[in-house]
Amino acid sequence: MKDLLSITDLTPARIHSILALGLDLKRDPAKYRDAMRDRTLVMLFEKPSLRTRVSFEAGTTQMGGHAIYYDLGTSPLGKGKESPEDTARVLSRYADVIMARLFEHGTIVALARHATVPVINGLTNDEHPTQILADLMTILERKGRLQGLTLSYVGDGLNNVTHSLMLAAAKVGMNVRVGCPDDPAYRPDPAVVRRTALCAGKSGSAVEITAGPAAAVKGADVVYTDSWMSYHIPEEQMAGRKARFAPFQVNAALMKRARRGAIFMHCLPAVRGCEVTDEVIDGPQSVVFDEAENRLHIHKAIMLHLLREQAGA
Repeated sequence: MKDLLSITDLTPARIHSILALGLDLKRDPAKYRDAMRDRTLVMLFEKPSLRTRVSFEAGTTQMGGHAIYYDLGTSPLGKGKESPEDTARVLSRYADVIMARLFEHGTIVALARHATVPVINGLTNDEHPTQILADLMTILERKGRLQGLTLSYVGDGLNNVTHSLMLAAAKVGMNVRVGCPDDPAYRPDPAVVRRTALCAGKSGSAVEITAGPAAAVKGADVVYTDSWMSYHIPEEQMAGRKARFAPFQVNAALMKRARRGAIFMHCLPAVRGCEVTDEVIDGPQSVVFDEAENRLHIHKAIMLHLLREQAGA
């Protein structure tokens, strides 16, 4: 395993290995203070970021390495004057790890194919695997297990976070329910649904897509939502999407339908009053800021895991 581009790159055993490493990094960060000594991470950003940039950069620094932020908006690659293939070949001569946060998934696939160092998907329009590994770590911390739990996602189903959540949860034996409008524009990609069903069949879990938010959340152990406006969606669609997704808002009434002791998750940034209310995101069931913190620990774990794999350790 050289790269992490998709949750599909990970076996259940690898997922659990990365989660265990993330938990250990969180418990005893001093043990890893030299784990990336003399190592360099190059971070390519086409999409804006707070958590992805700061957690990767801080994590690299905390392990004795150095991180370089590179804005693709001003780069030859971003302006279409240099190919992903040539960019990958050059960066492989300078850096030990490449992390890229891009629009098109095909671009990161091309980078990885031609890079000789590990490439990490920090988000594309298709998937967000690093976020979802932090989510699983948070659930494991709070619930003590993953197998057999039910995770319910409500809102925009045609979403990179939704896709990665579905695949990851099914791989580790969690039941997955997605509550979203019954419209192809808002339902998960059918190919992802098929892959999720295959993973669920192997792990003994179940996957369900429903147009009813109440049905999706009923008895759930984890309730998850995300912004109704992904980065690639034009602002002029905001009013229409707000009206369409309003029934899927996570509020106190919806949370009451979940299992007693259920936790609320959101990958952030949150638009309060849209996909979630203040009383939920600031309430006792919310773990969103633990979830955000765990981005730091799991990103460190991902980098170390890939570097160890590359070294044959």
